[in-house]
Amino acid sequence: MNNAVDTDRHMRRATYASVSVAFVLICAKLVAWSLTDSVAMLSTLVDSMLDGLASVVTLIAVRQSLTPADREHRFGHGKAEALAAMAQAAFVAGSAIIVIFQAGTRLFNPVPLAATELGVAVMVFSIVLTLALVLYQKYVALRSQSVAISADALHYSGDLLINLAVIGSLVLTPILDFPYLDPLTGAGIAAYLLYGAWRIVGDALDMLMDRELPEEDRARIRAIAKTHEAVASLHDLRTRRSGSDVFIQLHLEMDGNMPLKKSHVIADQVEAEIQKAFAGAEVMIHQDPEGLEEEHPPFR
Repeated sequence: MNNAVDTDRHMRRATYASVSVAFVLICAKLVAWSLTDSVAMLSTLVDSMLDGLASVVTLIAVRQSLTPADREHRFGHGKAEALAAMAQAAFVAGSAIIVIFQAGTRLFNPVPLAATELGVAVMVFSIVLTLALVLYQKYVALRSQSVAISADALHYSGDLLINLAVIGSLVLTPILDFPYLDPLTGAGIAAYLLYGAWRIVGDALDMLMDRELPEEDRARIRAIAKTHEAVASLHDLRTRRSGSDVFIQLHLEMDGNMPLKKSHVIADQVEAEIQKAFAGAEVMIHQDPEGLEEEHPPFR
């Protein structure tokens, strides 16, 4: 229980940190863009603005997902994270489209850059701040398996590459005297953002559609169940994830002559072992007599 409470606290802190970092970066990049007039700088500013909006959505969704299950939501509120991730993907895709439009305009009407030194300084500051946030988000996401925080971390991980690309554009454009480098860099960043949005949508849909846990996790569950000497086999293993919550259902096959009370005790023991391997998981086990002929789904 203490670990769960600690994880929830870290999840909330990660969302607060994300919103705070986004606000600071928006202010810094807004000043830098107004002075440099760089499309690459504009692209990272727009990205940060929409990241900030997405971070606010994530903050709200994580708070909702951590709300305990109630009478109307017996399985909790974890899917609020998937909805937040879908919103994040829409924000990212929108930012990419804006940047592509601006980059196309500049390709036909190049504009010389100004105050590139300030722009580089802002990008270096952004990299340091973003790197600290990403490391903390990845730590929290690893502990909580939160798809919303993972999506947010993906945003900011992409920002690290984006910021490096912007630095390259600001430094090399005046050196090479090639005004098209800046809009091309902005367009490349936009393409990367669209790819990131696609990945976020995939992860969110997996959760909304109750996709099974990875096969290695399912194999691990089977192995744990079969280690108990009284378990002959198992079937109808079903798994899904909702936010940071994991749900596992299975049928254990045991000696049909075994007393019900004993089979219940064995099921509790197997449940406890699975919960050790999947901390915080809700495990539901049904006991079946070994050899009973039943119609089961083709998947196992």
